[in-house]
Amino acid sequence: MRWSSAVSDHASLPEADLIVGADGINSRIRQAVSDRTASSRPLGTAAFRGVVPGTVDEVTETWGRGRLFGITPHDARTTNWFACVREDLLNERGGDLSEAELLTELFGDWHTGVAQVVNKAISTQIDRRALHDSAPLASMVRGRTVVIGDAAHAMAPNAGRGACEALIDAVQLADALRTAATIEDGLRAFDRSRRRAGQRTVRLSRFLNKMSTARHFGGVRQQMMNALTRFA
Repeated sequence: MRWSSAVSDHASLPEADLIVGADGINSRIRQAVSDRTASSRPLGTAAFRGVVPGTVDEVTETWGRGRLFGITPHDARTTNWFACVREDLLNERGGDLSEAELLTELFGDWHTGVAQVVNKAISTQIDRRALHDSAPLASMVRGRTVVIGDAAHAMAPNAGRGACEALIDAVQLADALRTAATIEDGLRAFDRSRRRAGQRTVRLSRFLNKMSTARHFGGVRQQMMNALTRFA
């Protein structure tokens, strides 16, 4: 057994009764169960996140035109924050701003809770990355190889379900293998129970990503905003 060893491709792995690919959105093992050449699809949005000094007592997420900003408690001294912004909106700002300056440009005039967090953000402590999800697989299984988690159904973070779906995959895979007569039967049962469920969550997360960062408050987005306001 080798821990923390990079896998260049499925063929490089030693023979095994079962191969489980849990190696993320750019999975090498995914290529062994799918004929798709692309492992991910761009969402057209970028995520920013970090931690700042100070504390908050509640979770908030504020939507604006083409962007959103979220704040969550971290510990007794610090606060987590995250933002999601359409890439076309970022391109309009140009590339000469630091990450902290960009956040100020985008969110500095928002309500007090957001503005206070943005003013504390430091560029070197901001994580920024383009967001992607994965195209649906025809099967999560081929032979005795199976992919789970982001390797099977990577999704936008907006529904907060990525890690949850990976844990469900792991438990249901173990249950399916434990109760099946053969590994192949167990893998087929797992695929039947989890593939479409995971893909539904990918679609939901993609929808929420698009809706929450829409540039115009019309149609479905406005209806949802109105509903949220009524039940707040």
